[in-house]
Amino acid sequence: MSASRKSREEIKIMRYAGNVVALVHQAMKKEIKPGVSTKYLDEVAAKIIKENKCIPTFLGYGGFPATICASINANVVHGIPSDDEILKEGDIISIDVGATYHGMVGGGAWTYPVGEMSEECKMLLETTEKSLFAGIEKMRAGNTLEDVGGAIEDVAKSKNLGIVRQYGGHGVGHQMHEEPFVFNYRAGNNFELKSGMTIAVEPMLNLGCDDVYVQEDKWCVTTKDHKPSAHFEHTIHVTDGEPDILTLLL
Repeated sequence: MSASRKSREEIKIMRYAGNVVALVHQAMKKEIKPGVSTKYLDEVAAKIIKENKCIPTFLGYGGFPATICASINANVVHGIPSDDEILKEGDIISIDVGATYHGMVGGGAWTYPVGEMSEECKMLLETTEKSLFAGIEKMRAGNTLEDVGGAIEDVAKSKNLGIVRQYGGHGVGHQMHEEPFVFNYRAGNNFELKSGMTIAVEPMLNLGCDDVYVQEDKWCVTTKDHKPSAHFEHTIHVTDGEPDILTLLL
C-alpha cells in the first residue's frame, strides 16, 4: 500500500477545494429544514461549487447522478438526491460532498438534524462527530492508521454504537479515492503516516448493528436493522505537527 505525498502547491489547491466544500456545508446548515427536498439541496450545492470555479467531484463518478450524497436516517452513504424525498421534522440527514479545483479534490461530510431530533439521534450525532476528531487527533506523522481507527472505535464503543465496516476513510488528492483505506476500528492496519499525505477521515456510526446493505439503485447504503446512521468527514493533511484540516472555511 502506498500514498502520494503532496507538494506545498498541491496542498494549497486542495485547501481551496476544501474551502468550497466548507461553503457548501455552511449553506446546507441553513437550508436543511422540514419540507425541503434533497434535490433542492443538491441544486444549492452545485451552484456554490460552480460559482467558486470548482467541479462537483461526485457528479458522474462511477455513474453517480448528483453533486451531493444525501442520506436520510437509516441511509448511511451514497443516497441519491430526489424531488420526491422531502425532509420532515425529526429526520437526520448526512450530506457528503466533493469539489475538484485544478485537478485536486477536497471532500467532507456532516450529519444534520431536521428541526428537533430525538435524544437518541442527538447522542448519535455528537458521538460520531467526537469520533471524527478523535481520529483526526491521531493523524500525525509517525502514527499508524491503526491509531486512527482505534481512536474512532473507542469513542463508538463508549456509547455502544455500531461501526460501519465495509466503508471508511481513504487517501484523497488527485483522485477522490486513493490509497490507503482507513478502517474506523482496529483492523491491524499498521500503515505509517508521513508528512505530506492527504487522507479523508470519515467515521460512520449506527444506533444499532454494524451491518449495512446496498439498495436496488446500486448506490444507497442502508443499515440492516433500519436504525439511524451518522457520517462525519474531513480531509486531513498530515504534518510533523498538528493535523491540518483542509476542509474548513478560509
